[in-house]
Amino acid sequence: MNSHPLTLWSLALLAAGLLLAAGLLIGAEVRRARSGRVLGRALRRTADDVAAAEGAPDAAGANARDLPVHWLQTRAGRLLVADEDRRLIDQCGLPSAQAQLVLLVLRVVLGLLLPLLAWLLFVPANGRGGVTYAACAAAIGFMGPKWVLRRMAAARRERIAQELPLFVDLLRLLQGVGLSLDQSLQVMADDFSHVMRVLGGELTIANRQYAQGRTREHSLQRLATLHDNEHLAGLVALLVQVDRHGGAVQEPLQQYSDRLREHRRSELKGRIGKITVKMTGVMVTTLLPALVIVTAGPGFIAVLRSLGAMSK
Repeated sequence: MNSHPLTLWSLALLAAGLLLAAGLLIGAEVRRARSGRVLGRALRRTADDVAAAEGAPDAAGANARDLPVHWLQTRAGRLLVADEDRRLIDQCGLPSAQAQLVLLVLRVVLGLLLPLLAWLLFVPANGRGGVTYAACAAAIGFMGPKWVLRRMAAARRERIAQELPLFVDLLRLLQGVGLSLDQSLQVMADDFSHVMRVLGGELTIANRQYAQGRTREHSLQRLATLHDNEHLAGLVALLVQVDRHGGAVQEPLQQYSDRLREHRRSELKGRIGKITVKMTGVMVTTLLPALVIVTAGPGFIAVLRSLGAMSK
């Protein structure tokens, strides 16, 4: 029996199984939503009363409560959105629940759609190589969103490294005019967030957690550990020590700022050295042929003319 009809039947059975699984998931979601509708109305009524008493509600929090975030805690959800992916989402500064759901949906859709497209577009008529194309497309569909998140997180870490010297200088300036550490961090989060877009947002989160009752050490823990920056972690340790024991902070901040600028200068020198090495290859492949033509071209022409005159 030919293998091509067997492959088509296998794909049809796989599609039917996926449709059946999707139907079961949709049915379970409908039952869950129906059973929690009364409780949702009561909670919404209570939330509206609290929001009317305190001010406008948080639209992002309301949207997060409406999303089916319980899927992220299932075994399939933790497989499709691992802890490393959740950390990358936090490093990118995206809303955690919404971004995790988007990543889960993207991986499911791309993991099913790309193999089907690869099968329809690239598989020959005899059906050979279909498994290889489908496996490669499934791997790309599964890992593609994570690669995008890695690039976004790396760009944000680079932005933090650029903003950190300005952060230290502003903190030292605010401490010099007589503000306390809490006041300085609040002013930096409120008035300088347009200059320090990444660190300003992180400071806003830290100040909100501190206002909700957490200690300064716990509120700054995310800032110290999330972005894998040893200089930022050292600065947070210094701020926690000052908040816990007190003391003058202007001189340590001045030394820390000088050390950051020296590190930045050495890093730029290293990059310039790498660029010089890379430009050597570019010059050899582009400039050297032109130099050979300009310098040795007349000699080659003279030799050719002499050989032509001798042949006559």
